[in-house]
Amino acid sequence: MNIKNNTLSGSKHVPLSTWLFVAAFIIAAFNLRSAITSVGPLIGWIRADTGMSNTAIGLLTTLPLLAFGVFSIVAPKLGRKLGNETVVFLALVVLTAGILLRSTGYLPALFVGTAMIGLGIAICNVLILAIVKEKYPEKMGVMTGVFTTSMSLMAALASGVSIPLAETVGLGWQKALAVWALLSGAGMLVWLPQLRARQKTKTLPVFEASSSLFRSPLAWQVTIFMGFQSAIFYCLIAWLPEILISRGVDVPTAGWLLTIMQIAGLPATLAVPILAVRLKSQRPIVLAIVALYLIGFIGLYNGGSVASLTLFNVLLGLGQGAGISLALTLFGLRTANGVEAANLSGMAQSGGYFLAAIGPLFMGYLFDYFHSWSPAIFLLVGFSLIMVVSGMYATQDRVLFQKQAS
Repeated sequence: MNIKNNTLSGSKHVPLSTWLFVAAFIIAAFNLRSAITSVGPLIGWIRADTGMSNTAIGLLTTLPLLAFGVFSIVAPKLGRKLGNETVVFLALVVLTAGILLRSTGYLPALFVGTAMIGLGIAICNVLILAIVKEKYPEKMGVMTGVFTTSMSLMAALASGVSIPLAETVGLGWQKALAVWALLSGAGMLVWLPQLRARQKTKTLPVFEASSSLFRSPLAWQVTIFMGFQSAIFYCLIAWLPEILISRGVDVPTAGWLLTIMQIAGLPATLAVPILAVRLKSQRPIVLAIVALYLIGFIGLYNGGSVASLTLFNVLLGLGQGAGISLALTLFGLRTANGVEAANLSGMAQSGGYFLAAIGPLFMGYLFDYFHSWSPAIFLLVGFSLIMVVSGMYATQDRVLFQKQAS
């Protein structure tokens, strides 16, 4: 493949195929959180309508993360066999079918559809940025920023419009969740031109093919960093409103502060990847992320006025936006080609989302045991400290298997 003829450079003539890819890339990114974040505000409706226990509801919200953990590691193998572009299209089909199945209102279909949603998103999470690494390696920073910003923006929007769709528009929880099939269906249609333009998998040098990713310390460092930033995000998504309510914030305001946290991270999701690719070492970014987290967690621990808690939520949002975008950028920075990027992404996201699934459950256990959110906040501080240690190693200026190559 001639990279120069397939770039997103600043040349006057940009091929139509490039514009088609950018459109497909953004709309696909829109679909990678909205089907999940739209559920949380409707949990009360779903529980009342289905009679599910709190344990079953907990499993419903954790199921997509477990699916991420299982299927992220499989995605690179499917991509090598069928082509990354083809597998992404099939994943969007599965995602759309899962959204529609979940929306039927039948209890078994609710769980099966949710698992299908997790499967579709997991594969797209892994392979879309691997396609970017293969097609536009010199634009990884910009494209990763656009990817995470698009994903995060629609995630926040989905959280905000679920109740208005269900209540104000009168759709009820089933149709309010089914609405997101329109977006994933659009993603399928816009992705169709990529099936004709799919790239053949490159033949790897011998040292890469014979090296085990699981024996690479660098791969594990990236995985740990990815895992604990994911765990922090989903812990906050699950429990931040409850923590704020325990600090004296009323229920509606606590919900809005969760949305503000997600929106506050958007500038960081766009800026951090662009900055990261220009730095030899991304260690300053890691230190900034952890500093934002620690200040935010100290603020949650101490409590205070709504204004001060809003500020601490904004800092947490900036830290989270920077954390996820840096983690995704590392998949390209620490690898030499698209195949390695897909493999590292699969490993890191598989381990990361298993951690993300366990984190909220453990936070809930700590609250049930101690009847206080303080131990849970200390847990988040511990996650942050693990992030800074792993991040210091994961952001070294090197790529996988570099020693073997030299």
